[in-house]
Amino acid sequence: MRILGLDPSLSSTGWGIIEVQGNRLQYVADGFIPTDPKQAIETRLDIIFRALCQVIETYKPDEAAIEKTFLNTNPATSLKLSMARGVVVLAPGYYSIPLYEYEPNKVKKALVGVGHAEKSQVETMIKILLPGCSPKNNDSSDALAMAITRSHYRHSVSERFG
Repeated sequence: MRILGLDPSLSSTGWGIIEVQGNRLQYVADGFIPTDPKQAIETRLDIIFRALCQVIETYKPDEAAIEKTFLNTNPATSLKLSMARGVVVLAPGYYSIPLYEYEPNKVKKALVGVGHAEKSQVETMIKILLPGCSPKNNDSSDALAMAITRSHYRHSVSERFG
């Protein structure tokens, strides 16, 4: 089973791929998709979508996971994140890959065992759970955390996106 973790952002969308065999996790790949804030938003969204499609075509994940959205205090920031998130959600849908979403506290609990863990604790656990993994940046690290979370909750009742 191959899982794609996603961390949407208009400036740098993270992605991470893991392989799951029983209880064994194996790091496959990770990366991020940067966009230039000087470019038109439709260009930036197109870059994200096309890059994610290339990731999906290259690694052929069976499932995908994304974090549930939280509301930002700045409406303009929330709107831009929502647009990026829409494109990130579209990519797995385009390939008929089931998408699951998890609350931030559930991600922390899956990796660290505590729902209010620090980001540094989550990053440490990613490296422990995926030997040899050295995430490219915070966005790809967050995406790998999403993939690990999906692997953790695969056999329980999980929330499909929507």
